[in-house]
Amino acid sequence: MTIVPSARSGPAAAPGEQNVGRLLRAWRERRRVSQLELALRAGSSARHISFVETGRARPSEEMVLRLAEHLDVPVRERNALLLAAGYAPRYPETPLDDPALAAVREGVERLIQGYEPYPALVVDATYDVVAANRGVAMLLEGIPESLLSRPPNAMRLTLHPDGLAPRIRNFRAWRGHLLDQMERQIALHRSTRLRALYEEVSAYPVPGSAADTEPGEPFVHFALPMRIEHAGRTLSFVSSISTFNTPMDVTVAELAIETLLPADPATVKYLHSLLS
Repeated sequence: MTIVPSARSGPAAAPGEQNVGRLLRAWRERRRVSQLELALRAGSSARHISFVETGRARPSEEMVLRLAEHLDVPVRERNALLLAAGYAPRYPETPLDDPALAAVREGVERLIQGYEPYPALVVDATYDVVAANRGVAMLLEGIPESLLSRPPNAMRLTLHPDGLAPRIRNFRAWRGHLLDQMERQIALHRSTRLRALYEEVSAYPVPGSAADTEPGEPFVHFALPMRIEHAGRTLSFVSSISTFNTPMDVTVAELAIETLLPADPATVKYLHSLLS
């Protein structure tokens, strides 16, 4: 249950993209917002937005933050925008084991412990596991120590052929879901570490046992389940991910709490009997 400190992800802005105008334009285009629409949202003018994007005008610190807010720019990237505009970063990146985040650690640990017997874990921006409950430990029984060394990575644990992959009965569908999720995050965060992780795990071979056991019929669940074998039984889970609302710290902003909800009565009964 102990939360382990995660490595800092470093600056998100790619080399050579340190011009604040180019960065803001990239975010505006990513959000598919016109200069006029952004100007109306931010209480500015399309002319001023155009001048900022082309480098003819230097935005104030307040304007950078206002535009970032209306473009829903992640906290780490807001710091990158401020640096590119010549201002100091606004949002700290406090190590997770710092005393200042004691309340966060305690709250997260209580949350995932209270979710037992169902699996729950906390990951950072690159899917390193910083906390997990007994339900997750149960699913990871028998996984090689090389994959469990600190900090373990949720994507490696799930997709590696020596990890959970051979146990997941609908592995192709679940693998596709996870890779799609990573692609969306890469587009949002432009993280080189996340890109490297994606290239690594997407290259893992698909275990033959997992590929041969996918159900032929369409699933009837309300969301795509992960169907995983444990002790001769097939358990079924759907995933839910929660993040902090309006975080003011980069570390906190990048934490995600993933809970696995049983997708059928048999899984509920089995988990309660096993971890009660």
